[in-house]
Amino acid sequence: MPETPHVHPTPPAVLQLSAGPFPGLQVFGNRAQDLPLYGLTVLAVEDSRYTSDALRLMCRRAGARLRRAETLQAARAHLRVYRPDVVLVDLGLPDGRGDALIRELVMTRDRPAVVLGTSGNPDGRAPALAAGADDFIEKPLETLAALCRALRPHLPEFDIHPPPATPAQIPDALAFQDDLTYAALALQGDPGHDRQAYVSGFLRGLARHAHDSALETAAIHAPNTAQGVDQLRHLIAARLQPDAAFTRS
Repeated sequence: MPETPHVHPTPPAVLQLSAGPFPGLQVFGNRAQDLPLYGLTVLAVEDSRYTSDALRLMCRRAGARLRRAETLQAARAHLRVYRPDVVLVDLGLPDGRGDALIRELVMTRDRPAVVLGTSGNPDGRAPALAAGADDFIEKPLETLAALCRALRPHLPEFDIHPPPATPAQIPDALAFQDDLTYAALALQGDPGHDRQAYVSGFLRGLARHAHDSALETAAIHAPNTAQGVDQLRHLIAARLQPDAAFTRS
């Protein structure tokens, strides 16, 4: 009886990284397709847990490492320890404006490869670019393909290939609840104009990501009148009820 020939499996492709934190490293498989952001370190300067969770899911799927800073102070602490490849800076932060950090980043000698401004308000594009950002991303950023398209022009050495079709990354509903609780606490008492403006911007981005049109509309108009702030408080309280269902349209 003839011996069955042994069939050797096709060896995986080998890719040698020429950029990022691991230059020269050899990895197996089609990383350009399977892990389009392999080896990148991303710092998200973002106060929303909900938005950050979506970024975490995308980076994990793409092979990138995500670090998060909730404030300008925390971001500067991160940057004293390591230098990320990509920094995503939300323009509205609890302790100041994100465009101030963008300006600092682009003027440093060891500037990150990519600095992007983000906001739920499209009017944020002009100040982000004026501060020196490489580009601006209007929230919500929901798919890995969208993230890859935003980074590809600024990282040609990585030859990033956006996945042809990726579903929206649905963050943890508990992160949405945490963000609402944070906003409710910030609106207690007499928040003052500056805090009202910050919380309204925070909720506008959150509502757009959660596809909550009523909350987004209330957040846009809240800083204009006391009644607007009261309506925003009412909507937040309703969504924090134990029997409130979290849905995305």
